[in-house]
Amino acid sequence: MKMRYFETKKGRIELIPMIDVMFFLLVFFMILTLRMIPDQGLGLALPQASTAKVMPRPQILISLTPDGAIHVRGHVIGRAALVRLLSRRVGGRRPDVTIAASKSLPFQDFVAVMSAARKAGVASIGLAAHRS
Repeated sequence: MKMRYFETKKGRIELIPMIDVMFFLLVFFMILTLRMIPDQGLGLALPQASTAKVMPRPQILISLTPDGAIHVRGHVIGRAALVRLLSRRVGGRRPDVTIAASKSLPFQDFVAVMSAARKAGVASIGLAAHRS
């Protein structure tokens, strides 16, 4: 009887774990890509300003349409909901906010949104405008 100590076995590539890893990577990159898409806001006719500067991207962009509707992250919300949203802390502090208001918006509606942001404790408020 002859004993074989070193038998040669053919290598196999296990496909099931590789498929699991690929699905995990696919989901990971899909979620990562969705988080990287910035909030573009609405296509508004912004007012002109000769001293407008480029600001860093805000954590929350509030868009105000000519009819007075408040749009945040693609949803129309009321003033009370806006105060609740802005009251949440992001990273231990209040969020940075930019307000983009249509130039035909009544000034009182703009002031009401500014007041809601201040009531929520937001300290950093930017105003969107086109450079003239």
